[in-house]
Amino acid sequence: MADPTDERAEPPGAEESGGADTVEVLIPYLFHPQLNIRWRTAEALGDLRDPRAVEPLIEVLDDPYADVQWKAAEALGKIGDPRAVAPLIAALKGGSHWLRRGAAWALGRIGDARAVGPLAEALRDGKSDVRKNAAWALGRIGDERGRDALERAEADPDPAVVMEAKKALEKIGRGR
Repeated sequence: MADPTDERAEPPGAEESGGADTVEVLIPYLFHPQLNIRWRTAEALGDLRDPRAVEPLIEVLDDPYADVQWKAAEALGKIGDPRAVAPLIAALKGGSHWLRRGAAWALGRIGDARAVGPLAEALRDGKSDVRKNAAWALGRIGDERGRDALERAEADPDPAVVMEAKKALEKIGRGR
């Protein structure tokens, strides 16, 4: 089995893990010296959707590289564990634009109502793809508390944000 501290090491595929549990084998690669290995590992762990990866993925939301942060946020969304909600809300409020984008998407996938206020705030983010993901997430959560912010987002300068806001409002229901 490869050594995850070896800079030349590649994360093993499931067939190469020597019968070991794939999640347990992959987790150390989240901390590999090479950027490519770290983001690919985060992506693979998300695809496995195993809750044992939640804590290590939360830890790498602080990785120095946006690629790793973004893929870790997306992986947490795919897993859908509520333990990730608070760290994803914190990520939504700061960090790289890629992290904020991934955090908004992940919060929508998880669907926890604790994210409604922070996602409504994210509709004012300086990056349109963050605003678009926040609108989509609010629609997916479906909580009426997001309605006012989504109605304001219908005037967004980016047509993609407007479209997501309209879709989200349809899901929530326009009537009060």
